[in-house]
Amino acid sequence: MDFFGSIAHFFQAGGHFMFPILAVAVVGLAITIERVLYIRKAKAENRKLWSELIPLVNKGDLAGAESVAMASDSPIARIFGYGIARSRSSNKREDVEMSMEESLMEVSPLLERRTHYLATFANVATLLGLLGTIVGLIDGFSAVGTVNPAEKADLLSAAVSEAMNCTAFGLLVAVPLLVIHAWLSAQTNELIDSLEMASVKFLNALGLKG
Repeated sequence: MDFFGSIAHFFQAGGHFMFPILAVAVVGLAITIERVLYIRKAKAENRKLWSELIPLVNKGDLAGAESVAMASDSPIARIFGYGIARSRSSNKREDVEMSMEESLMEVSPLLERRTHYLATFANVATLLGLLGTIVGLIDGFSAVGTVNPAEKADLLSAAVSEAMNCTAFGLLVAVPLLVIHAWLSAQTNELIDSLEMASVKFLNALGLKG
């Protein structure tokens, strides 16, 4: 039996609960791809905007810096845009810092969005696998009770083997989702930390009074 035939046989032998586990895997994969692309794009745009904006701030060209920030939809642009706008009405560092912190609080949920679903989906895949196994065993034992005693051992062995396929598939989906969730969480936290550091450097570049 070829590779794809083995996969098809494994999937068919797991019973009806293989389909919801597969759905969880597809949704988890879609979230993973979207989050990876979003975080990579955010990091690239943040670096690009920083290289364009900080020279303007160092020269005191806040109007030019604000126009550059307004032209970008990156997370760092929103934070710096709030800071520059606030610096026009107040020259106190605390006021500008508070405004930028408020903006960071708005940006952080966007960076963390949907990532926590991956851990939930991992748990759901595991539980669906166990539920499919239990249902399969119940059906197997029910069928064994109505057959010839000589055939009971073979039927029970087949039922157990098929029921275990569902648990195996659930774990095959759950484990990668947990690993991906941990990795994406680390990447998101790293990005948020870099935004906090950039905010401090930006405040220092503005040279505001305490």
